[in-house]
Amino acid sequence: MATEKIKGAEALIRSLIAENTEYIFGYPGGAIMPVFDVLYDYRDKLKHILVRHEQGATHAAQGYARVSGKTGVVMVTSGPAATNIITGLSDAMMDSTPLIVITGQVSSPLLGSDAFQETDVVGITQPVTKWSYQIRHSDEIAWAVARAFYIAGNGRPGPVVLDIAKDAQTGFTDFEYNPCQFIRSYNPYPDVKPAEIDAAARLINQAKKPFILAGQGVVISNAERELAELAEKADIPVGCTLLGLSAMPTDHPLYKGMLGMHGSIASNIKTNECDLLIAIGMRFDDRVTGDVEQYARQAQIIHIDIDPSEFNKNVKCDVSVLGDARTVLQALNKEIAPAKHEAWIASFAECEKVEQEKVIEPELHPQKTLMNMGEVVRKISDATDNDSILVTDVGQNQMLSARYYRFKQSRSIVTSGGLGTMGFGLPAAIGAKIGRPDRTVCFFTGDGGIQMTIQELGTIMQYGIDVKIIVLNNNFLGMVRQWQALFFDHRYSETPMLNPDFTGIAAAYGIAGERVATREEFDAAIQRMLHHRGAYLLDVQIDPECMVFPMTPAGACVTNIMLNATEKY
Repeated sequence: MATEKIKGAEALIRSLIAENTEYIFGYPGGAIMPVFDVLYDYRDKLKHILVRHEQGATHAAQGYARVSGKTGVVMVTSGPAATNIITGLSDAMMDSTPLIVITGQVSSPLLGSDAFQETDVVGITQPVTKWSYQIRHSDEIAWAVARAFYIAGNGRPGPVVLDIAKDAQTGFTDFEYNPCQFIRSYNPYPDVKPAEIDAAARLINQAKKPFILAGQGVVISNAERELAELAEKADIPVGCTLLGLSAMPTDHPLYKGMLGMHGSIASNIKTNECDLLIAIGMRFDDRVTGDVEQYARQAQIIHIDIDPSEFNKNVKCDVSVLGDARTVLQALNKEIAPAKHEAWIASFAECEKVEQEKVIEPELHPQKTLMNMGEVVRKISDATDNDSILVTDVGQNQMLSARYYRFKQSRSIVTSGGLGTMGFGLPAAIGAKIGRPDRTVCFFTGDGGIQMTIQELGTIMQYGIDVKIIVLNNNFLGMVRQWQALFFDHRYSETPMLNPDFTGIAAAYGIAGERVATREEFDAAIQRMLHHRGAYLLDVQIDPECMVFPMTPAGACVTNIMLNATEKY
């Protein structure tokens, strides 16, 4: 391929286009201005979304990546802009979300001189990225971009940072773009070992009470069909982690609900009754395991993951199968024998009956005037035929949305799992709608979380992004209040909130909305929201005493389940 002499800034833009980048989420500034200047000439090929804060850019790119399966791209300037992206990088790293984050940097002769808006971007970001690299010469740009996309999107996905000195942007280079297809010492898709498949198949074929724990790795590897085949062929019930939700349709007869602290009673109880746990693309997070010393001690454990560092990190497994989830399940499904576990599956019914009577019914049909979060979530899910994308912030709104939203297809939930980032949801919803404009995006947030990134309503206004925003407003930092009520003798230290008029703020940004305080007016408000063309904010007044149950207290055994504030399972 013939080379062409162009400036580094143009080499960057053309490299992004060569990687089929559709959108950049970003915010311009001095040290990245040469690139933004070139971007002006490529607006027909590469769209830029101007967010209102750099952290919002990272979360929007995460939302885009999670629903589209593509790599999200962020571009910001140096100094405070670069430090503002750290939360998003950390979030993406913990939740395995592929991002390319481009930061501007002072010119290379000024590096180390404490120049205006200079920060050690590589030093700061290395712990929360798969790769962080500083480009000091324009000749490195095409090579670095190709390498960055390969690293971010292959194997276990994650964020990459490219810190580009200003003189590298303005200097000339002989441009030729070659996509990266190999990096020595980096093997993103290790060959699946037949011996590991045989060992796993043997345990599955011998099991009398098997249970599948499905994580986000199933979704990342597009292994939903293979997961269903394994479950149906061997007649194995399935529980999902928070980020694994939607990997299996909610109404599938073998689906038994979410795992973990606020997961379904059946999934948690049966974890400690099964004779075989099959963990696929999940990392045994403490919110799933509770006390690891009391977690599934009776079971043999198969752990399937693409990242070998996860094996035996938190929970000791009997068989580790290293590889991409889809590749592993395709091989495994050929080796397992058809089976029936009718008595084992029927045993879930007792737990489900207790949860229905003690938890779900009181949440969905409360005998009181004020509304619960769960009933609001379920009504909106039903109104969208359970086929919209759920985006959440963090807290009670997140857990109750995860519990009561229903899913028909995969890649239908966007939420902050490992880091639990308040403020994540609004910009992530923007990215999700841009990534899947054909689907309805419903964003549930608390009154605390939305105020952390509320300025992104400006992004919605500028680009006309059709996001349905539901503020579950209890005038408290709800999840902290719940812990204060249950474990700190009702001492509500700094959790009550005096909130603004959210619909008034939305109106100032040209976004329609309304405030709903009673159950009687709620159904009609949902229809007005869903049928409105464009963004809509529904401020729903919630009982401040509303709590998320069931609940396993932090650090307790997964079978130590609170049904409500006074009863245990």
